[in-house]
Amino acid sequence: MSGALARNMLAVGIRSALVGLSLTALSATALAQEPAATEDEDKTLEVVSVLGTRSTARSATDSAVPIDIINAEELRNQGATDVLDTLKVLVPSFNVSTIPIDDAATLIRPANLRGLPPDNTLILVNGKRRHRSAVITFLGHGLSDGSQGVDISVFPSLALDQVEVLRDGAAAQYGSDAIAGVINFGLKRLGEGGQLEIFGGQYYEGDGFAKQASGQVGFPLGAAGFGTLTAEWREADATSRSVQRDDAAAAIAAGYPNVPDPAQIWGSPEVKDDVKVVGNFGWKGENVEVYGFGNVSQRETEGGFYYRNPTTRGGVYSNDGGQTLLVGSPSGNTVCPTINLRDSAGNLIPYATVASQVAALPGDCFTFLELFTGGFTPRFGGKMEDVGFTGGIKGTWAGDWSWDLSGTYGNNDIEFSMVNTVNASLGPNQPAGLVFRPGSNEQTERMFNFDVHKAFEKFNLALGAELRNEEFKVGAGDTASTAIGPLTEEGFSIGSNGFPGFNALTAGSWDRDSWALYGDLEYYVTDQFLLAGAVRHENFDDFDSTTNWKLTGRYDINENFALRGALSTGFRAPTPGQANVSQVTTAFIDGELRDTATLPPTNAISAFYGAEPLTPEESQNASFGFVWDGGHWQFTADYYHIQVEDRIARSTDFTITDADRAALLAAGQTFAASLSRVGFFVNDFDTTTQGLDLVANFDTDHFGGETNYAVAFNWNDTEVDDFTPGIISEARIKKLEESLPGTKGYFSVRHDRGTWDVLVRLNYYGSWYEDHLDSDVVSIEDGGLPIYEGSAFTVDLETGWEWESGLYARIGAQNLFDKTPDDNPWGAAVAGAAYPVHSPYGFTGGFYYARVGWKF
Repeated sequence: MSGALARNMLAVGIRSALVGLSLTALSATALAQEPAATEDEDKTLEVVSVLGTRSTARSATDSAVPIDIINAEELRNQGATDVLDTLKVLVPSFNVSTIPIDDAATLIRPANLRGLPPDNTLILVNGKRRHRSAVITFLGHGLSDGSQGVDISVFPSLALDQVEVLRDGAAAQYGSDAIAGVINFGLKRLGEGGQLEIFGGQYYEGDGFAKQASGQVGFPLGAAGFGTLTAEWREADATSRSVQRDDAAAAIAAGYPNVPDPAQIWGSPEVKDDVKVVGNFGWKGENVEVYGFGNVSQRETEGGFYYRNPTTRGGVYSNDGGQTLLVGSPSGNTVCPTINLRDSAGNLIPYATVASQVAALPGDCFTFLELFTGGFTPRFGGKMEDVGFTGGIKGTWAGDWSWDLSGTYGNNDIEFSMVNTVNASLGPNQPAGLVFRPGSNEQTERMFNFDVHKAFEKFNLALGAELRNEEFKVGAGDTASTAIGPLTEEGFSIGSNGFPGFNALTAGSWDRDSWALYGDLEYYVTDQFLLAGAVRHENFDDFDSTTNWKLTGRYDINENFALRGALSTGFRAPTPGQANVSQVTTAFIDGELRDTATLPPTNAISAFYGAEPLTPEESQNASFGFVWDGGHWQFTADYYHIQVEDRIARSTDFTITDADRAALLAAGQTFAASLSRVGFFVNDFDTTTQGLDLVANFDTDHFGGETNYAVAFNWNDTEVDDFTPGIISEARIKKLEESLPGTKGYFSVRHDRGTWDVLVRLNYYGSWYEDHLDSDVVSIEDGGLPIYEGSAFTVDLETGWEWESGLYARIGAQNLFDKTPDDNPWGAAVAGAAYPVHSPYGFTGGFYYARVGWKF
């Protein structure tokens, strides 16, 4: 029996079983949300959190700010193998989508909390700041453009004890990036025992097969210490939800051979050798504790790019829109004949006619139709390596002062690759295997913290200091990816087609130092009334300093009901990468080589066109809500209002006129001699985001076992208040405001009978907007291809068994009924996407899975 047949038979069995179980569960009770905690940790809303306070940890219902706490079992009991996809269904205000063709964003997907960019959310591990990734998301579909967030997919879910999501601004406590909120990943602390597990699953369509093996072991370190090691290996096949492009079909109809079908792949990229290792260690003495934790991970990812049509692709096949074939002389000594690709009516001339003229070309004439008769589709990918380590020592001083001294090192390095593409200017002399290495991005961060804390009778006092260094590097590409070949002057494009290599002018290293002082005071005015304040002053060596504050209050009206609220200011410092990145694309324009460049705003050429050094994005946050804790059930409601000023965007491109070039050259800017256009990052627009979070949880003994009902709901709205015309377009404004669903939530039920349990979850996604292929217009009447997608429901189902021996087995399905977005009405006409590709619930349909493991 073949592997594919076996997997298909498994799919039928699992899907049939799951549908039967879902119908039974649906007939028994209404749908609700999975409980927020295991029976060992009681209810999610009562699990202890370290976020939002520097004093003693509190449960979420005791907190003065809204916090979601997701325990280990809830993280793992679903089909997602990526922590991003896990959080997407468990935190309604958290959004992430499949990224099929978006340059480096395909490798590290941008995620959005409360409708804000990825780098507006601070990520912590065991309460310590996590280093950001090396990817600057140039293609972020409006919302995430230019962001540089953290890669949180490097953590195996087995290593996590719980994830805490602080849904409130916290820059005054934690520093830059904490505008939308804070996510803390708490690692397991095991001194003995462990776990082994294997996982497999695939999509209903029969693709995207994922396999994963993970293991964990805990061991003692002396009499009062522990060590926990977790390792995971994963691979996932690519998916495809494509239809044949109309232009590719037309080429086939004209007789062009070897046209791929489909010519372009829209789907999840292939993930190879995704290896993650995480360690967490601690040793406790009489008055001191030594701790350390860290990770080492690497993975390779490869996905599709846009199809290069054999009759129209500029700089490769044609430079006049497909009227004539691009033919050049590598030696430059031959005048090559013109070969028509279309007749006078605009129809493709049959390939046989074109091919006969190509065969008759002089020996010194070359066209890519000789190498790729049906066009080609580049493959883009990269190898990512991530290392992070934190070590520290903490203890007590003078009996009642607590102190904590720690150091952190983090590095994220991505080496990009392009396969099945060309450097057109090199003509027939392409690298072996059509493999290009366009270069690398690397982010390194170092940080030291010292914190002290003392609890008095009525108040808690915390003080701290931080030193931090960030460094961003761009590594040059190989010769083939950057070369200016002999066919350049005849109109052939330069660099690896689709993603040109970083040249010597682009490569470099930039760093920044900063220091911060901060304080936190919590005062119990009465036993029912808590007031808290925090202030942080942070100084950066490249743009001076910023001071931020936060005021928080909570009033317990009685033992069940409490009011809470917060006011704060916040900031996000532009990263060294955003402030210094250069990206240069070279083309043959008006008879000579010209560069179109994204330059640092501090560059003299950028300054000539009005650029100024980047400054922090600044925010004002307000939230208020209430908590009801009735013992067996809890309910929280929180409203938030976030104003962000001076958000960072890339400017429009400025054309360098002859007069401008002369003035720049006279000022000593020799680089301007080769430039045609220039753009830069700039602090430009302001937004207001507001929303409402509702969370409810109810425990019962229904149906002869422990049954938990819960619901979570988020309403989010963003408006662009102010912007500079020409810097961002009307289309981008619409994407900023509407590309994420305005409402999102889930409602599920979990029933537990000891050995056996079952979970049913109903997910809801409100309507959303997509500007298909970034047409940069907002209506079909203007020639654009936008998509307005209505609301949608999906269903997740999982059931499992766990025996006293420690053995367990689980089967499940995400998107049980195979819900996909409506068909893309322009898919074939434009680029072959069967569905809108940025759907908040994905476009690959249902996924079934099974896992088997042993706890020891």
